[in-house]
Amino acid sequence: AKMRGLPKLLSRAKRVRVGFSASEPVLAIQAGILQPDKFTQTFVQLRGLQSSNVISQAPLAAVADTDSGKQLRQELESIVGPGNVSSGESVVLQHGQDEGPHQGKSPDIVVFPSSTEEVSEICKICTKHNIPIIPYGTGTGLEGGISAVDGGVCVNVSKNMNKILQIHQEDFSAVVQPGISREMLNQEVRADGLWFPVDPGADASVCGMCATGASGTNAVRYGTMKENCLNLEVVLADGRIIHTAGIGSRPKKSSAGYNLTSLFLGSEGTLGIITSATVCLHAIPESVAAAVVGFPTVQNAVDTVVMTLQCSVPMARMELLDEVQMKACNEYSGLSYPETPHLFLEFHGSESEVESQTETVRDIAADNEGGEFQWAVQQEDRTKLWTARHRAYYADIALRPGCRSLTTDVCVPVSALPDLVTATKADIAEHGLIGPMVGHVGDGNFHTMLLFDPADPEEFRKCKEVANKMARSAIALGGTCTGEHGVGQGKMVLLEEQFGKDGIDVMRKIKGALDPQQLMNPGKIFSRNCNI
Repeated sequence: AKMRGLPKLLSRAKRVRVGFSASEPVLAIQAGILQPDKFTQTFVQLRGLQSSNVISQAPLAAVADTDSGKQLRQELESIVGPGNVSSGESVVLQHGQDEGPHQGKSPDIVVFPSSTEEVSEICKICTKHNIPIIPYGTGTGLEGGISAVDGGVCVNVSKNMNKILQIHQEDFSAVVQPGISREMLNQEVRADGLWFPVDPGADASVCGMCATGASGTNAVRYGTMKENCLNLEVVLADGRIIHTAGIGSRPKKSSAGYNLTSLFLGSEGTLGIITSATVCLHAIPESVAAAVVGFPTVQNAVDTVVMTLQCSVPMARMELLDEVQMKACNEYSGLSYPETPHLFLEFHGSESEVESQTETVRDIAADNEGGEFQWAVQQEDRTKLWTARHRAYYADIALRPGCRSLTTDVCVPVSALPDLVTATKADIAEHGLIGPMVGHVGDGNFHTMLLFDPADPEEFRKCKEVANKMARSAIALGGTCTGEHGVGQGKMVLLEEQFGKDGIDVMRKIKGALDPQQLMNPGKIFSRNCNI
């Protein structure tokens, strides 16, 4: 009975593609296809015995404590030094769970490299032993993307690789390592009159944002990571180092060969480990003004957004917070806005441009029963406003002490936004759930935070039902099941529904070409029973 996990594990972590019964010993699987070394045999036995039906997020220290585990540790220590390898309980627990509701699983060992070359050597060791490799940035994801579903080695590329390698002021670009967050980059370039505008809310690492295809509040004007990334340095599973646009290349456009940069953007660590990113910078606008305006209904607020975009107003930010979210933000951030749906708006440009933009949007809002605009022009006032918006998730958790949140997002064409937002709110109410809603509605992207009691499986089932219906409705309206959170473990089935069998098959073949042993972040994006 204890051997039940082995077929499942081997189908993911090994090249073996043959069937065998649960009672057959692992070492009998030597039909000329795979001759595992001593370490691989021990790792597979221990991981199979312990991981397949484990629910709790707990470290599997037995693997690291075996002779073979000690051998692996010694090899890793020879690359990064003893102080940069850990299998301590608190360390592996931290590296197995992100901020989402999906139950995490711990890696067996966490490694802290200091250079791309060290990452390369780590990958070579793991490939030699057929050990899963899980990249780790800051752990702020929401779809279980860092969970070590098959155990293995977690490569923390943010702790020691934390330098801004180059800043090209005149070319509006910078090259950063994985330990650089968006706020750190902005602090460095602000004195040059530049900024990096992609803002997902959390102070995520820039390379992690590339890995998930992140966007955020400024995407309506400045684009997502996919429009703001020029080049990536990536280490493949076998240790090869590639530059997706060419070594040192940073042009704003190129028609040379396949677009490898876009291939790795949003790949969530399943194709390789991003060890540096060349990203776009933008000039800090001459004038910035922010405003908050309330509406009687969500429909009124969304209609204002659609009409503003149809009038070609170059908005910098257009954020929707429904009445439940406004209540949460008021209580958590000490605000006093009316508990009705609101738009948080920001305008960038010259003084005359900002004045013109605000007049147009104010007229449109008035036509949709919007209230008075409350302005935040000074930097400290704008910071307070957007800090409250960025703390929406924590405000929601505080709204119902002891709860967890199933946080999900979709993105649809802007014309479909009013109907989907209205339908989703009705569905949340019908299921008797508390589900605050926020959205980067300027580009058709919105989120729901569906609150549930961790001890109530039925309530969690209802949350999943609402989230899945929301995603399927988005797909039916010509949208996507996720605009910026990524797929991870939480949306694998929905991804298959969106792309269809042939589309998923192409993705699997790309994965198989770059990672034939399926070692890079296994169990993410694709369902675990897929054959590559």
